[in-house]
Amino acid sequence: MKDFIVPAYRKWVILLTVLFFSPLLFAHSINYALQNAPAKDVVWFYTKLGFTHIIPKGADHILFVVGLCLLSTNIKTMLWQATAFTVAHSITLALSMKNIFVAPAPVVEPIIALSIAFVAVENILVTKLKPWRIAVVFLFGLIHGMGFASALNEIGLPADKFFTSILSFNLGVELGQMTVIVAMFSLVILPLKDKVWYRGRVVYGLSSMIALVAGYWVVERVLMIS
Repeated sequence: MKDFIVPAYRKWVILLTVLFFSPLLFAHSINYALQNAPAKDVVWFYTKLGFTHIIPKGADHILFVVGLCLLSTNIKTMLWQATAFTVAHSITLALSMKNIFVAPAPVVEPIIALSIAFVAVENILVTKLKPWRIAVVFLFGLIHGMGFASALNEIGLPADKFFTSILSFNLGVELGQMTVIVAMFSLVILPLKDKVWYRGRVVYGLSSMIALVAGYWVVERVLMIS
């Protein structure tokens, strides 16, 4: 009996220690190269970093935004979804970088892939955008924000320019998202939305491909954890 209790006790001690010190384990790194740089250089650096995190490096985020564009042909609806997404990921990005609320990348990344698959499948099953879509997008934005934090932590932030860096990075991400939305609207939706086959070929076709890719990412990222 004693031999069983001692190992169990040790496991609980280890678990509680990890949970207690998790904010320290995931503390954001310092970008010493920009520590004393002028504010304009910091703004440019992190704005560009946020943009390139979407285009061309963020294939998963690009597919998510493309999926958001497919259920409605109204540009204002797309922008409202993008705004909800931006507000949400801005919150968790700041909280994560301040170590107030953190989650490890191996946990966040599969959920991000699931969110992409969810939006794609919803596009296929639902014929009209429902009011809950904004709430769902906001929820997924909170998750994506933790993913952004994981990537941003690799670069680090200047200690004395935290909010300038965060706001600039979010600006870059928003510009990247807007670029994807404008491209989708002008190149796909606007010229094709009135075609009788638009939903069957464009919405179903693109959403099916997005769902398959996202499903593959879910499996791949879960396997990486194990």
